[in-house]
Amino acid sequence: MKLLKPSWVSHNGKPIFSVDIHPDGTKFATGGQGEDSGKVVIWNMAPVLREEDEKNVNIPKMLCQMDNHLACVNCVRWSNTGLYLASGGDDKLVMVWKRAAFIGPSTVFGSSSKLANVEQWRCVTILRNHTGDVMDVAWSPHDVWLASCSVDNTIVIWNARKFPEIVASLKGHTGLVKGLTWDPVGKYIASQADDHSLKVWRTMDWQQETNITKPFNECGGTTHVLRLSWSPDGQYLVSAHAMNNSGPTAQIIERDGWKTNMDFVGHRKAVTVVKFNPKIFKKKQRNGSSPKPSCPYCCCAVGSKDRSLSVWLTSLKRPLVVIHDLFDKSIMDISWTLNGLGILVCSMDGTVAYLNFSQDELGDPLNEDEKNAIHQNIYGKSLAITTEAQLSTTIIENPEMLKYQQERQRAEQVNHRMTHEAQAHKLTSVVNGESLEDIRKNLLKKQVETRTADGRRRITPLCIAQLDTGVSGATAQASSLNTTAMKSNLLLTTSTKMEPMKALDSRFTERSKVMPGVTISMAGLTPLDRVKDGGTLKELKDETSSDSEDKMVVVKSPSFTKRKALDVEKRKKGRPRKMDAKMMMPVSHQTFQQVRPATPSSEKEPCCVVAIPVAVLKLPTPTPQKAFTLQVSTEPPVYLEVENDVSAVSGAKLSQLRCSREGREWDTLLPSRVITAAGSSDVVAVACEDRMLSVFSACGRRLLPAILLPATMSALHCSGFYVMALTACTECTVSQSLLTQQGVPVIGLSNGKSYCFNSSLETWNLIADKQDSLVQCADFKNCISSQDAPVSQGPLALTQGHNLNAGRLASRLSSTPHHLQHGMTLVFLENQLASALTLRSSTEYHYWLLIYARFLVTEGSDYRLRELCKDLLGPVHKSAGSAWEPTTLVGGLRKRDLLRELLPVIGQNLHFQRLFTEYQDQLELLGNK
Repeated sequence: MKLLKPSWVSHNGKPIFSVDIHPDGTKFATGGQGEDSGKVVIWNMAPVLREEDEKNVNIPKMLCQMDNHLACVNCVRWSNTGLYLASGGDDKLVMVWKRAAFIGPSTVFGSSSKLANVEQWRCVTILRNHTGDVMDVAWSPHDVWLASCSVDNTIVIWNARKFPEIVASLKGHTGLVKGLTWDPVGKYIASQADDHSLKVWRTMDWQQETNITKPFNECGGTTHVLRLSWSPDGQYLVSAHAMNNSGPTAQIIERDGWKTNMDFVGHRKAVTVVKFNPKIFKKKQRNGSSPKPSCPYCCCAVGSKDRSLSVWLTSLKRPLVVIHDLFDKSIMDISWTLNGLGILVCSMDGTVAYLNFSQDELGDPLNEDEKNAIHQNIYGKSLAITTEAQLSTTIIENPEMLKYQQERQRAEQVNHRMTHEAQAHKLTSVVNGESLEDIRKNLLKKQVETRTADGRRRITPLCIAQLDTGVSGATAQASSLNTTAMKSNLLLTTSTKMEPMKALDSRFTERSKVMPGVTISMAGLTPLDRVKDGGTLKELKDETSSDSEDKMVVVKSPSFTKRKALDVEKRKKGRPRKMDAKMMMPVSHQTFQQVRPATPSSEKEPCCVVAIPVAVLKLPTPTPQKAFTLQVSTEPPVYLEVENDVSAVSGAKLSQLRCSREGREWDTLLPSRVITAAGSSDVVAVACEDRMLSVFSACGRRLLPAILLPATMSALHCSGFYVMALTACTECTVSQSLLTQQGVPVIGLSNGKSYCFNSSLETWNLIADKQDSLVQCADFKNCISSQDAPVSQGPLALTQGHNLNAGRLASRLSSTPHHLQHGMTLVFLENQLASALTLRSSTEYHYWLLIYARFLVTEGSDYRLRELCKDLLGPVHKSAGSAWEPTTLVGGLRKRDLLRELLPVIGQNLHFQRLFTEYQDQLELLGNK
């Protein structure tokens, strides 16, 4: 590590409150106090990086100085593209600067002719809304929004593409808001204030996600700024000024459940600023050694009022380096270079320091593809890698694809115009129940009036025009910027007390669980350690227990028995009979009508009932394990990994199944603990503790709704496309029965679960569960089109009843991590598709197929989407051994017609244009076959 304090970076001895390095690394900006105004200065980075450039008089050090702010500048921040610079100050203004082209050097106003502006930066917009000093500004990923916070206790979100339009004003803090940071994938923005709280807000609806106060309750005094920071993997949020056992700390907040169990400990005074390195690192590989897989980790710099700086790696228990007495006054701001090896720090004493690290000290930074892969693994492809920059450079290879893209853009423009007109009409008359004229009158009553020393009145201007601005929002996505590594050759030019790997003895303490001074390993802070054990929640109740006198019955009406010619009696040769006892008893039944809800029959008719035999042989059953791994195939090699109770959602614990096959992986979630699993090169079968058997394809697509086993699983085997399940006998309860027009028996149990009988498999398949957490957390509302016909009268919809809310329940569980919610939505949609198929409900199958396809396209699930298209297309040439059927369900839906209907959906995402072209060509060759 090398350290440099360039004395020529100065505001003439006045404080420097903020520093930020340009994304391309060629310049940096500082903000602070000028002679009689606020000052923003843009400096050349070359003299900082290279000593020979510092000594070369022909290389300018200062590039531009702007004195437009009327009072001290508290924050300067470059946009992610580097095109704009935003600054906020005590004059309650946010100014946005852009470099002016074709203008030569000019003299700085009020200075000698020797001091000239090499670059010309002009203020392109002034944002007026705050009624107090602006303390911090922050650009969202992709520069969609600009956020600013103030001592007026509010955060304002500006539309960065339509300045000065305001998207939202976040109110909830009761103290001065002094720090902002965006989630790197754009789902949240966090703020910290003097009211001893840290708040996280959702960008989806700009509502408060969580309010964290416990780590800040003991905080006394105040700091000029509270600059918090989000880790580049998005998993951890680190606050500024917090307290633990009366000692100042930087609190570590986990995204998963917003837990506050760890913090950075050791600074003697309050932490003012925290800044994460933009890079994610992995361990440096020694020359000649074989590469070993290692968990990625992050790097974080912490500055304090005690004038010291500490740099931490989340893979180490103690700081990488601690530098004491770096400045004469408090540290105010920190900025990393985009390559992750350099750091600029500024202080209230009016000086800056530059630290340069080597890759041997920090590790090997992950490239953008590896970083995006981590984001995709945690948050899904739609947030991580489908960036605007990538889409803008994608070449459209198919004219049909271009047509679908243009139609989509026109539809979006029409929707946007209609929405805007509706909002404008609404705002011209009434806002929140008040007319605009009343609002203006109220604002005039609240105008701020002050008097100068000579008795003159001063009225602070109010921006009333903002009332006519409509509210709009967009989904921010993770930013991916590339830069070349900067070569540094710096000298230690100051006598600074440095103690690498020393000081700050008690680094990590777990709040309220261990005694002060006990260290905790940072292994829990690696970016990939995402899934935590929800052991504090109640154990999932066993829903299979029932009264010993209850029996499962299959109810068939006389008409059904005649039509099917007593299917119960006519079994295939060689199959054992399942009925050991027959009895006649009156049971109320229902005949399903698709036009209207089912109504109970007025007469009691004798029905054929099948009773499960009493257990004669007691078989051993496997005990659920926390996790296990097994190889289920050698050609090709297929591995299954099961982890039970990976996360708790709405009181139920979820289990995860992961399959690795020839370098490809897929995973799925199950609402009960997995007892045993088996598989082959064609299928994977899983048996759960709630006696449900799930079967998946080689790509992880659910082939059937979960099968209800008559008893707990004893053994499970797979061979080719065949699955064998051996169970130990038990009993369960049937509370009602239903018969669809397609002749499918449906049974409801007292535990809230409903099943239909699959005559081809002779099994009971689960189609509804009122306690299923997957239903409650599935969020697919964005995949429902306004043109989709509702299916409230279908057998699946009637069976599920009000339990299915089209994802509306997901909003109250928005704290669920994105990768879990994505997985649960996928599982739910595949369940709906398979259930509609088993119920032979063509209308519902068509409805859920479109939603499922839109979800796969939105999330970029190439593997599953290709398998779905392949199944619908079928074999191009006929063969005697082909088992593919051209139609599906009783309704006579043609599979290739369904595929033609899905092609426009696939055409909406440029990433799938090769897939689109491939299947479009195949359908054209086949014609109307």
